[in-house]
Amino acid sequence: MVGISTAAIPASLRRANERTLLGALLRLGEASRAELAKVAGLSQPTIGKITSELLDLGVLLEEEESGLPNGTADAVPKVGRPGRRLRLNDTQARFLAIELDVAETRLAPLPLRVREDAWTQRFATPESPQAWQAQLARSLKKVNLHGLWGALISVPGIVDEKAGKVLFSPNLHWSEKASLPELIQEVVGMPVLMIQEIRALALGHLATNPEVQNFLLVDFGQGVGGAIVKQGKLYDNPLPLCGELGHTPVAGNRRPCGCGAVGCVETLVSRPGLLRSFAEARRGGSAPGWEDLCSHLAQHGMPAWLADSLEAAATVIAGALNVLGLRQVVLTGHVVELPPAVIEYLSRAIERGAMWARFGQVLCTAAPRHRAAGLAVMGMDRLLVPVAHQEGLRSLKPRA
Repeated sequence: MVGISTAAIPASLRRANERTLLGALLRLGEASRAELAKVAGLSQPTIGKITSELLDLGVLLEEEESGLPNGTADAVPKVGRPGRRLRLNDTQARFLAIELDVAETRLAPLPLRVREDAWTQRFATPESPQAWQAQLARSLKKVNLHGLWGALISVPGIVDEKAGKVLFSPNLHWSEKASLPELIQEVVGMPVLMIQEIRALALGHLATNPEVQNFLLVDFGQGVGGAIVKQGKLYDNPLPLCGELGHTPVAGNRRPCGCGAVGCVETLVSRPGLLRSFAEARRGGSAPGWEDLCSHLAQHGMPAWLADSLEAAATVIAGALNVLGLRQVVLTGHVVELPPAVIEYLSRAIERGAMWARFGQVLCTAAPRHRAAGLAVMGMDRLLVPVAHQEGLRSLKPRA
């Protein structure tokens, strides 16, 4: 574990206090010790001890206030001794982030706080675990791993995060047969943690939009998936299933799905599904690309086949809102790249099906993906402040 010293209080309470403090800093951006104590609901001595240890480890940075409010040169100086502001160390990389996608794998060293995704290396995802590991090793020769505490990987499919295993991946079946953490650890020689890709997106949206504490995130990519955030925390399911909205069957849809079923809604509104519908509507000619679809929609407006597909997706999403008791949907992925009319149509259709819209407002917003930010949050929670179920992380220290 990262070298936080043992204290007289129980280890579980210390971990909870550290998580609370780090979560408060994520929301606030920067704060004084007094502000942290107030927001986190912890005593001044507890805040003082934790922040001192995290400063020694390089987890936090401390800066003296200028004494001028709002950073203006002509403002009236504050009276008294300048305070010291604390923030997460965003100047030094601490984690290696890996995003495994069906088409492409992306890599980047990450600090503790990430504001925008910036992948420094990428390669086409091969079709076997051995080829993927070899390509990973080649790409990492260009990455500085010095001083990193661990590696974090987001993966598609149904993922047992505690066991570090992909149970089922309809669009990337070879990942089911491999131990991805072991493959990565053989290359990097550091602890590895795995998270389901949509859950990483939800954590990333929460980290970059801390004012939004309750939402259903729905991502449209090679498939369609969702993740739930309630009261500022990622919802953990009893089973390792994460918002598998895309595998809800749609009446009248006869398309086979990679999961083995027929009629799943993601066969209509995933990126491949939309391109297939567009090609069928054109009736001949060369296979259209994504740019062709975007251009066609911008010029000709909403075709009937797309409206039907969006209505099907909206029914599934509205049903999830009704079950979960949520009123905000965050839409990410390829639908954000389409003309604004598409998001507007989908949002209106969701509102029509959401029960809360009868009494109040249902909010649908489009957002960029923040997967790297989500991985950094996971790294802080599970590597910096480890939990009991994580075997093999008992001696984590910064690499020399």
